[in-house]
Amino acid sequence: MGDVERLRDAGLRVTAARVAIMRTVRAGDHLDVDAIHRGVRDRVGQVSLQAVYDGLHALHRAGLLHKIEPMGSPARYEARVGDNHHHLVCRRCGTVTDVDCATGKAPCLDPVDAAGFLVEEADVIYWGTCPDCRSPGD
Repeated sequence: MGDVERLRDAGLRVTAARVAIMRTVRAGDHLDVDAIHRGVRDRVGQVSLQAVYDGLHALHRAGLLHKIEPMGSPARYEARVGDNHHHLVCRRCGTVTDVDCATGKAPCLDPVDAAGFLVEEADVIYWGTCPDCRSPGD
């Protein structure tokens, strides 16, 4: 299914900016808003940063994009949705990498005490040092 159909199926108005956002995010690797803005401008020409923020918000709310918010880092976006995967984040360079569920079935991790909540999703971030940033012997 293409981006236009995904937007329509989600009940969103199809705009050049939204299609460009979807394509930019899919082509990137956990991009932040500035990188998405540059990618959208490359695809459709002049577009405001606010229009990109608005588009990202609508696409995330509709479940078409996943928003990742590592502590101390700008929000990142990805097109991999619906599988409750997790992320590895490098403390040195900020690289974000997907990692499948830790164990079991979604939501992957069961809290010791769910306090009456019906748990539907786990959002896990593993922190460490990526291979490019590690020193020999680390």
